[in-house]
Amino acid sequence: MPIVVNLDVMMARRKMSLNELSDKVGLTLSNLSILKTGKAKAIRFSTLEAICKALECQPADILEYKEE
Repeated sequence: MPIVVNLDVMMARRKMSLNELSDKVGLTLSNLSILKTGKAKAIRFSTLEAICKALECQPADILEYKEE
């Protein structure tokens, strides 16, 4: 898939665990894990907004387009 999810990179930069992000964003660990591993097929803007707010970043810090 040409969309790469860099959630793990941003979490590492912010020194935030998956559990902590889950608490701040209000998503289950399993849903965040699916997103983190790049297995998600879609993401809601409200979820992306909550993640960006919790990690103090921009959507482009999390999502990246790479041609196949």
